[in-house]
Amino acid sequence: MTATATPDALHQVIAFLMELDKLKQVERRTRLIGNSRHENSAEHSWHLAMGALSLYPFAPQGVDIGRVVKMALLHDIVEIDVGDVLVYDLAGREAVEEQEARAAERLFGLLPQPMAGEFLLLWQEYEAGESLDARFAGALDRVLPVLQNLHNEGRSWLENNIALEQVIQRNAHVADTLPELWHYVEGQLQIAQQKGWLR
Repeated sequence: MTATATPDALHQVIAFLMELDKLKQVERRTRLIGNSRHENSAEHSWHLAMGALSLYPFAPQGVDIGRVVKMALLHDIVEIDVGDVLVYDLAGREAVEEQEARAAERLFGLLPQPMAGEFLLLWQEYEAGESLDARFAGALDRVLPVLQNLHNEGRSWLENNIALEQVIQRNAHVADTLPELWHYVEGQLQIAQQKGWLR
């Protein structure tokens, strides 16, 4: 993927980057470790990309880490238009799917081709969750907030009245892609419930 290096293409990329800055203003439900504030979606995307790089040794054979890092950085850009929806709010998640698809078209459409098309296809692949790369990225996206809560006295779980069963049901598929990590997390979730961090 190489955009033609023209003045118009440069202006398009700058416009995209300035629009992307808005992701820093999208507040998520997960608190930073230390409870000072909620993280924003830009911070989460960076953390997910670092998680992919760091947990790559545990990834299934055949994962293309470069593509996964790109997905991590692109996956929540649509929240600029749609905002963040709590992962445990199943009706809310379903309700925004169409809005997110429109947001992806608009936001990636700010870029010159072929970059716009490549980014959109990567976002769509991540959303479909069918390829090996998308499953790895998606598993990490689900498990990172769980790990943050486990190291934050369950603050976001407590704020949103989340039960152990909800966390297990929404995240159990992580075991298919990262079985060692999920085995560790399951044990920690039981301890978290005993401590009163989960219903």
